[in-house]
Amino acid sequence: IYIIFTRKVTDWRNALRTRMNDLDTLTIGRSVDSLLNYETVKYFGAEAREEARYRDVADQYAKAAVKSENSLAWLNMGQSLITNFALAGAMAYTVWGWSKGQFQVGDVVLVNTLLAQLFRPLDMLGMVYRVIRQGLIDMEAMFRLIDTPSEIEDAPGAGPLVVNGGAVAFENVVFGYEPDRTILNGVSFAVGAGETLAIVGPSGAGKSTIARLLFRFYDPQGGRVLIDGQDISQVTQKSLRGAIGIVPQDTVLFNDSIGYNIAYGREGASAEEIAAAAEGAAIDGFIGILPQGYDTEVGERGLKLSGGEKQRVAIARTLLKNPPVLILDEATSALDSRTEAAIQDTLERIAARRTTLVIAHRLSTVTGADRIIVLDKGRVAETGTHEQLLRMRGLYADMWARQQAEKEEGTV
Repeated sequence: IYIIFTRKVTDWRNALRTRMNDLDTLTIGRSVDSLLNYETVKYFGAEAREEARYRDVADQYAKAAVKSENSLAWLNMGQSLITNFALAGAMAYTVWGWSKGQFQVGDVVLVNTLLAQLFRPLDMLGMVYRVIRQGLIDMEAMFRLIDTPSEIEDAPGAGPLVVNGGAVAFENVVFGYEPDRTILNGVSFAVGAGETLAIVGPSGAGKSTIARLLFRFYDPQGGRVLIDGQDISQVTQKSLRGAIGIVPQDTVLFNDSIGYNIAYGREGASAEEIAAAAEGAAIDGFIGILPQGYDTEVGERGLKLSGGEKQRVAIARTLLKNPPVLILDEATSALDSRTEAAIQDTLERIAARRTTLVIAHRLSTVTGADRIIVLDKGRVAETGTHEQLLRMRGLYADMWARQQAEKEEGTV
């Protein structure tokens, strides 16, 4: 009876514990989300709304925690009742036998001692069983994460990528994040070693998806992606990503020093190499006037730096990495025109002698590219130089005309 009761109530407690853990995770996630987006909360005066959302989930967690603790009390009380009833029954039986002359006084003492020695280990066993089951419940999410297979794995026998210039080619690539929605539909293009290819097109055309496929964050459903003639699915991911550098649109920095964030580009970089990278990104002057220099903390996600300063840190760590293939993923789209022009000069300098893919929305930033491809609805709609595309009077020319008109209106 003791063992059956312990198992049944422990299973009930496990369900309550799982619910409590889920609500604990939700509570922490809600608080972190609100804190990370504190500026948005303040923009819309939503402090009370966020407080109410957090209070609601925190109340649910508190109730679940109380239920979990109450279930432990019920378990302990039930186990005590079972052992006490068993002890009382055995003692009553031995006393009755003694009164009938069937047992002696020593038998009563012996039964009492034996029962005490039996129930003490039983209580300990019940506690150990309960703690182990509770621990397994608490670690369930971790085990699920550990058991989750990687979506992208190195092919059996994959070797390192051998870069001889860094020529990039997409051959009839088909890809979609969801099975029923194709993002890229038969995209093909090639970039020669040391050339600059610009990729432009309307929002949602699949421009940034090309960068993710090149890094092999995903595998295409059809076609191949090649670097120097090597299918990237047949080389190790470490060697592939070591050969590619990126300056993204939204640079996210670690909550550490400027020096650490620059050094992230290459493990083991010396202080001199970090300083040289900062100089190449034209951020050394800014760092030099800071009281703590390279040890200056940048805050959560780099919030203590301006957009232009964060972009220069991203450029510096890419310079430190020194990759043969470079991706500029709308690297200046979130900056003002003056900062954009200054950083654009730096980007053009670091792109020299590297195979460069420039993903851009502002066409004025790609006019000097060796070649431009225009993506539309997942396909390559047009290709050519800036002048050639303007003469085609197609999608690129239309986008150029609209952006120039918007620029002129903005200066009025």
